[in-house]
Amino acid sequence: MGILVVAKGGEVLLANNFLLAQFGYTDPGELVGKKIEQLIPNRYHSHHTKYRDKYNKHPEPRPMGVGKDLFAIKKDGTEFPVEISLSSYTMDGESYTIAFVSDISKRKEYENAVVQQREQLAETNKKIEELNDELEGKVELRTKQLKETLAELEVSKDELTKALSKEKELSDLKSRFVSMASHEFRTPLSTILSSASLVAKYTETEEQEKRDKHILRIKSSVNNLTGLLNEFLSIGKIEDGKIIANNINFNIRELIAALCTELEGIAKKDQEIAYEHEGNEMVFMDPSLLRNVITNLLSNAIKFSSENGIIKVTSVVTADEVILTVQDNGLGISKEDQEHLFERFFRGANVTNIQGTGLGLHIVGRYIEIMDGKIEFFSELEKGTRFIITFKKENA
Repeated sequence: MGILVVAKGGEVLLANNFLLAQFGYTDPGELVGKKIEQLIPNRYHSHHTKYRDKYNKHPEPRPMGVGKDLFAIKKDGTEFPVEISLSSYTMDGESYTIAFVSDISKRKEYENAVVQQREQLAETNKKIEELNDELEGKVELRTKQLKETLAELEVSKDELTKALSKEKELSDLKSRFVSMASHEFRTPLSTILSSASLVAKYTETEEQEKRDKHILRIKSSVNNLTGLLNEFLSIGKIEDGKIIANNINFNIRELIAALCTELEGIAKKDQEIAYEHEGNEMVFMDPSLLRNVITNLLSNAIKFSSENGIIKVTSVVTADEVILTVQDNGLGISKEDQEHLFERFFRGANVTNIQGTGLGLHIVGRYIEIMDGKIEFFSELEKGTRFIITFKKENA
């Protein structure tokens, strides 16, 4: 999805790489500092300026141009249909607008296909009526043609139903993404903008400590955004089938113990990660995928548990299975939310004030599926959650 950050006067401040590719640009400098109208066909410029000024008076998250067809223009002058969702934030007394741009050319093709098929149906009905008038005596032939037509229409109906269902699913995902991105991208972007502005004010040599402070804030925010984007990239690779399990022999106790030690660095005050292993230590699995799975579950346990809590991690290797568990005594998951826990962009009702994208457990579930394993969990509000992952034991 293309993302733009625009100043109140219409100047482009930031554009992500996906948006540059959407519009045929290769260098951010071709857009940054230019008016947003550069991306809009000339015939809409005057109207867009009025709408922009009107939005700046009452900014709020909403779709743009409800009930209207919106078009954008690429660098080479090619026009294409778009959907745009708007959000805004204020920093240092200045208002900024974030625009999320989706290319809906495929949807328009589906809609045109529906219209074309309706016309074809009308033409087919017309031909059937002509046959009824001309071939009254040929009932058998007419019945056969009618059945064939109905069969084709039924196939067409099924295809269109699937296409519209898929489009609805994509639309729902887009809405959940816009809602999540509006919240998760706003804080680091605001931090980067404010810190970059303050760094420029510290020009004296003795102010290096102040500069370092804001540089660290910028690096932290960039790392946060990088983590978000990596999750999106992981989803894309999984959906494209680019991630497969590469099994090798390795020591599972050493891998998990190292992970627990590594993640103690982000643990809350007096939180303890307790790890125990039972059975043979050598396994034949994909250590990279397993590392990602355990890292995500442990990070969630740390994030959703209180200080002074104990997070228990166990690994058991039997003759037939490898069983991993991660258990915390944190917030827990309600019965209603448990049904949607592994869906994309889903976040529990009791963790909306805690940073996250709602993609982590979805990725965990897909990784475990790629590794031919299964994941189960048991949870109760305010009493914690226990995840159990089971793999069939394989030999090299």
